[in-house]
Amino acid sequence: MTIVHKDGNIHKNSDGIRRWPLPNNIYSPAYVPEQASPQIPIEGIKLAYKTYTHASTNQTPALLEKGWNPKLPQYYLRKDLVEIHPTDTRFKVILDRARKHELRCMEDSVAYSKDKWDKSHATPDFKVGDLVLVSTTNFNNIKGCKKLKDSFAGAFVIKALHG
Repeated sequence: MTIVHKDGNIHKNSDGIRRWPLPNNIYSPAYVPEQASPQIPIEGIKLAYKTYTHASTNQTPALLEKGWNPKLPQYYLRKDLVEIHPTDTRFKVILDRARKHELRCMEDSVAYSKDKWDKSHATPDFKVGDLVLVSTTNFNNIKGCKKLKDSFAGAFVIKALHG
């Protein structure tokens, strides 16, 4: 497991799965951890993301990248089994937590995007047949001094509304 000290140094026993501060007295014979901190392995989060069906593609990222979905430990867990190995159940709990967190993040981002869109895209109050002026600030084909150029051109009649 990858163990990162509080000062940022990586411990020699490392396989790239977990990151947490290493206590100073871990090599003492009477070492007992004070409290198990709830850490989510990064690999579990990656696996949960890659095996979740996305709403936009209706496929999992693993299926799009590799052409197949990996078999997850939760597929091998029997529901009627009384004793399950603790690492299997812990991995399933981690996977379920990561999926719930991903769903919550997706829902939050969709709600945020919708809120931003609704605020920035107000419905226009003009109709077909109204007279409007067109701004000339982005016209680059008008020659001469910018100070002497008119800010608006028109009045034009609206013939149709698009979008």
